[in-house]
Order: sequence, then C-alpha cells, then structure tokens
Amino acid sequence: MAKTVAHPIYQLKVTLAGVQPPVWRRLRVPSHINLKKLHQILQVAFRWTDSHLHQFEVAGQTYGTPHSEYPNTTRNEARVRLNEVLLEEKDFMVYEYDFGDGWEHKVVLEKIIPSAPDLSSPNCIAGARACPPEDCGGVGGYEEFLGAIGDPLHPEHEAMLEWIGGEFDPEYFDPDEVNDELAARIRGL
Repeated sequence: MAKTVAHPIYQLKVTLAGVQPPVWRRLRVPSHINLKKLHQILQVAFRWTDSHLHQFEVAGQTYGTPHSEYPNTTRNEARVRLNEVLLEEKDFMVYEYDFGDGWEHKVVLEKIIPSAPDLSSPNCIAGARACPPEDCGGVGGYEEFLGAIGDPLHPEHEAMLEWIGGEFDPEYFDPDEVNDELAARIRGL
C-alpha cells in the first residue's frame, strides 16, 4: 500500500498594494501546489474574475502563462511549485493581475504549518475589505469610484452605482463566502 506524502501548509498574507485602507487576505494553501493553482486561489480570494493576464515575480524571475507570440523569460507557472519559490517564513513574491489596471499583491509566507488532518486547505482564515471591482482603472480609478459612489451629489454617482450593479460596500468581506467558493471551484490539490 502506497504511503501518502504529507506536505506542509503555507499560511500566506496577501495584500493589495496601493489601496488604503488595506485590502488583504490570509490564506492557508498546500505548500506543494503549482503557481497556476495559486493564481486560481487568489482569484477566488480577492473575488477577481480571471478576465486579465497575470504574473508572479520572485527575486527578478517572472512566472506566468507563456505566450509564443511574446517570447520572453517568463517561466511556465504550471511547472513551478510554491515551495520552490517561497522557501522560508517571511519570503515574499509579487502577484500582478490585470496589466492595464496594474493590481499588485504582495504575497508573504507568514507560517509553515506541519501537515495535519484537521487543516482544511486551501482556505481563507481572515481578511479585510472588499476587493476593487474589475476594470475600475487601478488604484486611482478605484479612489475615484469610491468618491463617486460615496457622494450622492457627485456627477458620476448614479452612473457608477448602475455600473457596479446597484451597490458596493468597500468595507465588506466575509471569509466564509470565499471558503464556500474555494470548496466549489478549487479541486485536485
């Protein structure tokens, strides 16, 4: 009978750069997942829609989905495991999503937790604030969006509320919603 290899769990703190007050998530993920799977987890955790290009950057090396039309030094994220780029606590990398809006996330390895049967992963154990909506124009566009929806007298108030679907609470975050979606969408770790 083959033994199952027990892999440590990585506790990551992921913070969206440039947004104040901070938008962040604390996640627990298997240390041996590849960066493509981590991308999928981050998309769920931040409620992004995976509609744009992305990349990881660690110590000057980029990882992403190689494109034959754009030859460069990007390594294939599907062939690189998380525990190959983040080796010890406090190591970090940058995850960039949507090159047009330029959403950069600092991903810090906070803890390495020995594998335990009672640890369910991936999961979100904490976080703060709603993620900015897709295609709002990066940090500056998000600030303008918040100003417009927060001021009923702003000339763009109604248009922005209609664009976002009626309401947006920048303070709202529920880790249970993230965990429900992770359980439904992220399989095969």
